[in-house]
Amino acid sequence: MAQSHPGSAWGRLPDAGDQGVPGQDSGLTHLRPHPRAHTAAGRARRHAGGRGLTRGNCRAPGRSGDPGVLVTETRVEIFTDGACRGNPGVGGWAAALRHGERERLVTGAAPHTTNNRMELTAAIEGLAALQGARRVRLTTDSEYVRRGVTEWIGRWKANGWKTASRTPVKNRDLWERLDRVAGLHDIEWVWVKGHSGHVDNERVDRAANAAIDDMLRKSTES
Repeated sequence: MAQSHPGSAWGRLPDAGDQGVPGQDSGLTHLRPHPRAHTAAGRARRHAGGRGLTRGNCRAPGRSGDPGVLVTETRVEIFTDGACRGNPGVGGWAAALRHGERERLVTGAAPHTTNNRMELTAAIEGLAALQGARRVRLTTDSEYVRRGVTEWIGRWKANGWKTASRTPVKNRDLWERLDRVAGLHDIEWVWVKGHSGHVDNERVDRAANAAIDDMLRKSTES
């Protein structure tokens, strides 16, 4: 099972030229919530119908004449990636979070998994690292993840977690987890082409592969 390892201090993500990232949380604390986030989150979920999976304003309704209170004033950037050696095979995931000048990296690995499961896990764990409702832009190189949350999941749920061809949705357990955690936030889902020179995508790709290396090294040492 993929695991993350919470740390205790903010730090710098590796530069594009750095060689690898340890397969764990790089000693960084959770993002601090907006002071009104916990109260606003419940109101915003009711206001938005609990969806939270496609881009929206996600404003908490205020008093009469009040246009509403944004869940947060500033946006958190999250970059995610999954990797797998063999498909299925040993896999790793990574999520880099950025809020202003503060950054955090969380990673994990699994001994027997698939690339799609690692891509989903990266998005889940990146969002789960947030405290309180947030405005988020999540960037992934997985069309499976982006299209799943913005186009397909509503139909899957309406069809009892069956596809258009009436077959069971693969990775339902992870899609349900992503549905729950994404429902807490106002998210813009962005796709970028993998291995195309996007600096942050390259960082999390290296981090996901470093998590695999770390798991393999520990397995040979035990």
